[in-house]
Amino acid sequence: METSSLLMNIAGTEWIIIILLGLVLLFGTKRLPQFSRSMGKAVGEFEKAKNTFRREMEEAAEAAEAARSPSRIPKITGPVASEREKLETIANSLGIDDFAGLTDEQLRMLISKRMTS
Repeated sequence: METSSLLMNIAGTEWIIIILLGLVLLFGTKRLPQFSRSMGKAVGEFEKAKNTFRREMEEAAEAAEAARSPSRIPKITGPVASEREKLETIANSLGIDDFAGLTDEQLRMLISKRMTS
């Protein structure tokens, strides 16, 4: 019981000092800076690989989503002033260019057909 109570009384900074003393005894004062540099490089490479992997996974997910339904997602960039402007924006994002002479109802039908096909 005495050793467990002794371990409980050691604070965090004291553990750091103990670990540093152990590293000095293990590697010596000449090899410790070299060991620290190599550990720093290893941590840097790990972080770089982790970020690259995460970025590639995000890009793959975005590409898979775009491949599933490239034309079914309307690209609306902001608020619209009228119902007609909203319909025209959706039609443009779906690749419908010739809607000048159409009524709102005809344009809705054309958009509906394009989204279901």
